[in-house]
Amino acid sequence: MKSLFETYDMNGQKLRNRIVMAPMTRARANDGVADAGTALYYSQRATAGLIVSEGTPISQEGTGFAFIPGIWSEDQVHGWQGVTEAVHAQGGTIFAQIWHVGRMSHTSLQPAGGHPVSASAIPARDAQSKAFAFDESGMAGFVDASAPRALETEEIARVVEDFARAAVNAVAAGFDGVEIHGANGYLIEQFLNPRVNDRSDRYGAGNVEDRTRFVLEVVDAVVARIGADKVGIRLSPFGKLFDMPHHALIEETYLHLARSLAARSLAYVHLKDQGPASAPALSEDFLRAFRKAYPGTLILAGSLDKGRAERFLQDGLIDLAAFGQPFIANPDLVERLRRDLPLAKPNRETYYGGDARGYTDYPAYEESIEPKAA
Repeated sequence: MKSLFETYDMNGQKLRNRIVMAPMTRARANDGVADAGTALYYSQRATAGLIVSEGTPISQEGTGFAFIPGIWSEDQVHGWQGVTEAVHAQGGTIFAQIWHVGRMSHTSLQPAGGHPVSASAIPARDAQSKAFAFDESGMAGFVDASAPRALETEEIARVVEDFARAAVNAVAAGFDGVEIHGANGYLIEQFLNPRVNDRSDRYGAGNVEDRTRFVLEVVDAVVARIGADKVGIRLSPFGKLFDMPHHALIEETYLHLARSLAARSLAYVHLKDQGPASAPALSEDFLRAFRKAYPGTLILAGSLDKGRAERFLQDGLIDLAAFGQPFIANPDLVERLRRDLPLAKPNRETYYGGDARGYTDYPAYEESIEPKAA
């Protein structure tokens, strides 16, 4: 009988349990470099079987959030080395999520104040489509994402190379592997969605082979540099985040992608369900179809609790269960789940930016209980 708390062999990497700490932006790197606070934050949570780091941009062009640690410069690689060493010292395993936001950026974050790039010039204009950037007075906060420009066909190879170089940098920084961020309305999904991708070249053209060409070129370039056993990818089928409208080809697109990824023997595929537990975006029928097309290690994130995660494990729908926000306020989440202890609630006002408050000051369960009077 499968359990969240048993070890798991992830394509040759031995994980201490089946619980994954999902990637979460925290915006605590004021100069774009991971520091001692970052190292403490991740090491506090290193009892997870696998940690996936917050999204770490592959280039300045790929940045859509102020105060996040990148992975394109020597200083950034050095900063992440302190993080991976701290996690490994606790017996943990950590992958870097490598990230290009595409159109979900702002001119204040772009090289020379230029336009963000995307699959097309179609802007994200729903109420959620904000970048955490700088306003006209230089103050940081959520602002409307700037209008993008479409990447020229000949530019795409440069972006693919940026992903590959970031993967090499991640391994140099001591990460056990990388997760390519292909979810949540960012650049890769902008190519996958035919209502955003209106290209007429070999990266668009309305058919699934062309719309998946970019993501598969990224995967192949990263695998060529660091090996398939060190590469995962995150996807969010049926997600709507950042003005990603649903379309009639969602299932066809993602099942084609599942079969294509299965042929590449990756470390894992990580699915993000953007719906609440009461109304999941990913139906169990879709999960079964995806599982059939992709028999490798499959991670699911999104509104999971212990019971739902273990049911999916028992049913063979997933291999690993990812938890995001519960890890913020519960650095000892694995132990709390194991012992069915109460979970602390995170303070949403300290999710992004700031100092140690709401970041590294959440106590473990025993530390949070006041001592009894004698």
